[in-house]
Formats: sequence, structure tokens, C-alpha cells
Amino acid sequence: MKTCFLRLPHVAATGLVLSAWLLTAHAVAAGYLSPAALAVAPDGSRLYVTAATANAILQVDAGTGEVQRRINLPAPPTGLALNRAGDQLFVTCARPQGILCMVDTTSGEVARRTPLAHTPVAPVLSPDGLHLYVCSRFRSRVMVVETATGKVVSRIPVEREPISAAVTPDGKHLLVAHHLPSGAASANRVAANVSVIDLAEGRVVKSLMLPNGSTTLRDIRVSPDGRLAAVVHTLARYQLPTTQLERGWMNTSAVTLIDVPTLEVINSVLLDSVDYGAANPWGVAWTADSSRLLVTHAGTRELSLIDIPGLLEKLARLPKERPTDRTPTYISASASVADVPNDLAFLVNLRERIKLPGIGPRAVAMVANRAFIAEYFSDTLDVLDLDQQPLRPKTLALGPAPELTAERWGEQLFNDATICFQQWQSCASCHSEDARIDGLNWDLMNDDLGNPKNSKSLLLALATPPAMSLGVRDSGEAAVRAGIRHILFAVRPEAEAEALDAYLKSLQPVPSPHLVRGRLSAAAARGREVFNDELVGCAFCHPAESHFTDMKSHDVGTQGLLDREQKEFDTPTLVEVWRTGPYLHDGSAAALRDVLVGRNLEDQHGQVSDLSPSELEDLLAYVSSL
Repeated sequence: MKTCFLRLPHVAATGLVLSAWLLTAHAVAAGYLSPAALAVAPDGSRLYVTAATANAILQVDAGTGEVQRRINLPAPPTGLALNRAGDQLFVTCARPQGILCMVDTTSGEVARRTPLAHTPVAPVLSPDGLHLYVCSRFRSRVMVVETATGKVVSRIPVEREPISAAVTPDGKHLLVAHHLPSGAASANRVAANVSVIDLAEGRVVKSLMLPNGSTTLRDIRVSPDGRLAAVVHTLARYQLPTTQLERGWMNTSAVTLIDVPTLEVINSVLLDSVDYGAANPWGVAWTADSSRLLVTHAGTRELSLIDIPGLLEKLARLPKERPTDRTPTYISASASVADVPNDLAFLVNLRERIKLPGIGPRAVAMVANRAFIAEYFSDTLDVLDLDQQPLRPKTLALGPAPELTAERWGEQLFNDATICFQQWQSCASCHSEDARIDGLNWDLMNDDLGNPKNSKSLLLALATPPAMSLGVRDSGEAAVRAGIRHILFAVRPEAEAEALDAYLKSLQPVPSPHLVRGRLSAAAARGREVFNDELVGCAFCHPAESHFTDMKSHDVGTQGLLDREQKEFDTPTLVEVWRTGPYLHDGSAAALRDVLVGRNLEDQHGQVSDLSPSELEDLLAYVSSL
């Protein structure tokens, strides 16, 4: 029987971003595809799928699931945007010198390449198709590109790590989701935000505040009717000690709804259930009538299907203030709007959780009333017909299944919440999908309670023992096994820990965006001399020959009020330090300047007080280039 498709009123595109720098050599060499982002043709006949570790785009027949064409690219693709005519596909490709490829979908050839800033992601077309908005994740800006010429006509500064964006139907505003919080982790409020850009003025006019603990934001999408936007993220309970996982004591997962006409946050709703986490929400899509919201859960291999009219009605019934004569209910624990971000039962009867056959769901896109989900680790597309009852997803292979290497298995396990007690979190919940950071302080049990420490990047963690800020684990391997037991609260086979070891060892540093064509700038070259000056003393604890750490603990004057008798802290590597703020063991330094100046009053970590202003700037330029 011939499949009939509803002609879509506009192009459906999901430019889901994947950090291209997690694409370790093992994944490329082993022949994995790693589908991550999707775009749908205007007539719904075909999909375009990024093959992130194959440097390619796959054109897939939406009816049969057949891969019709492979389009090779010069670098790993991170996002897609297809024009209304369906003949031009804009693809962001990640490099230190990023690339925007314009693909002629008729010929399947890359018709134009435009150089962009470091790690371009999440391309979004304006409603009139004249401009493309591209986030530069590690340069903290949004680039405005003229689609006719490929020329970058403006660059709009934004907050830290813009990772996804959505334009309002009137073309007036761009909503930008930031992956990580900005500022110090020791502040009273630590949360990533959503920036609102006035496109006519070319500047951020508003920052939408998400609940305290909001981090690792992912996809943001505006509903087809233009009334709502939804952004998914982790909602961390970082102010609690990590003594248990039940009922979301560490990490919960949320979707925040935004009222588009007023550009105000409506509320943040938990996607978890009372005793069953929904870890690592990633992709977002709306049905054509805006009545249902779809959210993929990368950690639990699921799809949430949410009744939006029912959700809005339930939210509207809640008073702003908690009533004094509250009536108990078994359907919801919320007595006021302020309770909703803590209510694990709020979506009862409003959401279906659907188990998916693939591994590692990322982007989701709608074709008529069918959902297509990119499955990163299984190299498949899952397909779910929303008209079918019961809902039964099917899977489509995008290529032959390659052999599972230890490194790839470890990467899969790192992002897998099904190995965690009640599926509340994965390793990626506190270290993002590429084993870096979440920007938060956590009170772990490995060094007593009441002394929270900042999440550390796991890059080079196994090459620079000991582990943890106090060096309480003698090696990174020991820390991996302790994390399984005391963070995932699980007992797992030793083979899984060994696979995680292999993955972490395979990680490669991201070249700094502060390099100039891969080399130190003139200022950074001068700063290297300052760094190596014996009177300044930076290289004494951070020798270049051993990953910029002596692997020892020192008293450098950073003891805080919560550290009790602890004065000596492990010397961290400076490799990739430009992206791993906030800094110091307690996250009290928002920027590298704060490390060298604001938290270094007695010159205990670098004799910098005698430096001239220009020498200090040069030193910062060098460290930022590592």
C-alpha cells in the first residue's frame, strides 16, 4: 500500500547539536555513523540525517527507510536547516575554524562553503529564508549569515555555550539555549538560561531564568502555532548531599515551557516519575497541531509524549501562593506554581513514556503523524506512528552494524542511565555527553559531607592521578569504579568499568578558540614566557611536559569556609582550561582572571602581583590557549 503524507506547511528541521569534539578517533576508524540531527523535506518524502562520526549526511526515504544518498562533508556535521523549497540544505560542520556547507539537494553536492567561528552549531533559518542564525558554541556568539551569499553579516554576543536556537514565527526574536551556567558555582543561584535576541536590534534583550540547578540544556523548539517554546535540561539538586538517588535527590530531568508572545517562562515540569528517572532529555519536537510535545531521553532510551492542552490547563489551575488549607491529592504534590519544578507526579495522566528499540536517542522530527528518532549509538532511526495504538516504535538500520569497540561501548555506557539505580542519571548527567563538566558544586560522600566540590572535566583524568580535588582516589580508574558504586548506586560487571576506562583514555582535547590558525597569538606567545618565568612560578606546578600538572597537592591559599582543615588540593591539568570554568575546587572563580587575581591575593598560585597589566593579559592569553 502506498504511504500518503500530509504536506507540511513549513520545513520541519531539528538542528540538534552534538559536540563534534566527542567524536574520538575510535568512532571514526570503526566506521560508526552516529546519527544525531534531522531535517525533513517540505513534502515529507525524505529526511536528512547527520552521520556525525562519518562526516556525512544521509538522505533517507521517509516511506521505506531506504538510504537513498550519502553526501560527504569536510568535517563532522553538528546541525541542519533546510529551506522551504527543499533544494538547499545548510549544514554546520565543527572545526576550530568552523564551516557552513550549503548542499544542493538536487545534485547532492556541497555547492558552497563558508568559514565560520569555532564549533558552529544549531543553524536556524529566518521565516523569510533570507538569513541563517548559527550558534558558535565556544565563542559565545550567534552569527547571522546571508543565505544568498554565505556572508556573515553580524555577530551577536551571548552567554556561555549557545547550543540550540529557535526563531519565533514572526521572525522578531531568536531564543537561544545555553548548555551550561555562567558565573561562579558558589553563587546562591547557579543555572543556565535562555537568551532572547531581538533580531532587528541585533542584541540580547532578555535572559529567561530557569530554576536553580538547571544545566546541560539541549534542544529548544517553538510550537507550530507560535504560542509556546519548550527547552529540555537537567535540573540538578546540587545543594543536597549525594547520599541517595530515590525521588530525584541528585539529578532530575525537566522541560521548561516559555510563553512566546510575552517571552516569559511559564514553568518547569519534571519529566521523571516518582521512582523512575527520565535521564538526559535531548531532542524536542511538536506535532503539527501543537497539541503534543515529544521529548527524547538519551539516558533511558525513551520518548515522552506530552498532552500540552492538559498540561497548560493543570498549570493554570494552580495558585501563585501556597494555600493554607491544602487538600491532599494523589495525582500531584503541587499546591502552587512554585511547587511544580519539584513535583515528580505532575505529568501523571498527561504523558506517555515509550521505550525505544534504539540506543542513544538524539533528535526527533515529525513527518505527518509519525515521529523519527535518530539513535546515535545503534546507527538507526526509530519510527513511531502516533495514530497507532498501542504505540509500537519500529527501527530502521542506516547501515551495517559495525563491531562494538571497547571505546565505543564505554562512550555508550557513559551516556547510559539504564545502568543506574532507578535510571535517575548517567555519567553524562554531571559531565555532559563528552565527559567535561556541568558547572555545579556537588557534596560527594568521598570526602565527608558539608564541603561541596566543583565537577571536574574527565579529560586526561586517567593520565593525571590522583583523582578528585582532594586526591581521595589514587587513580582515575579507581574513581570510575567508585562512581559506579556511589554515584550510580549500582553494582556492575568489571568489563563495563574497563570499557569506561577505555573511553576516557580515548578523549582528545579541543583546540582552543583563542588560537590563531592553530598557533599561539602574539600575546599568548609572550604569555608563555611569563608562564615559564621562575619568578612567576606557574610552570613549577603546571609543567608542560606532564599535561600541565605535577600531579601533586598544594596549599595555594584557596581554602574556603566549608573546607574545615583541608588546605591542600590536587593540581589540575591546564589542558582545555579555557572551557572548564568555573575554577578552583569550590568553583568560586568564575573566570581565569579571578583565579590569578581575585582568589590569589597572596600570590600562592602564581606570583602575579608584580606583573604589569600587559604581562597579566599576555599570561591569561597563553593559559586560555592551552
